[in-house]
Amino acid sequence: MGVGLLIGAFLARMRKFRAHSWCQSAIMLLNLAVIVLVMIPSFRAHVSPKIPLRLGKPYYALATAHAALGTITEIAGLHILLAAGTSVLPEKFRITNYKRWMRGVLVLWWVVLLLGLATYARWYVPHLFRK
Repeated sequence: MGVGLLIGAFLARMRKFRAHSWCQSAIMLLNLAVIVLVMIPSFRAHVSPKIPLRLGKPYYALATAHAALGTITEIAGLHILLAAGTSVLPEKFRITNYKRWMRGVLVLWWVVLLLGLATYARWYVPHLFRK
């Protein structure tokens, strides 16, 4: 999905805005499905019961940081999708400087992606972290 977002950014740079919007919208909606179907159930089963007691441990801290920043990033991306691609939002909730918003969310998305990779490594490749 990260590569897909970069392709979408490249399409915008080439001024192919219709292809850009389709690409970015598809990635955001696919990500929303993965969040709802995989990430939320996993977080609820493995992490949230241990918060705040074990938040100081990397296993829980990484997952919580990934979830918190990922939630903000997904909501911001969905807001852009609705504000730029539809007339669903009232005028006062629409944005005017799309470029700044989209670049900001792209940066956040990559931070969240890296946190997700770190979380995955910490959870499923534990021998990397043994002393």
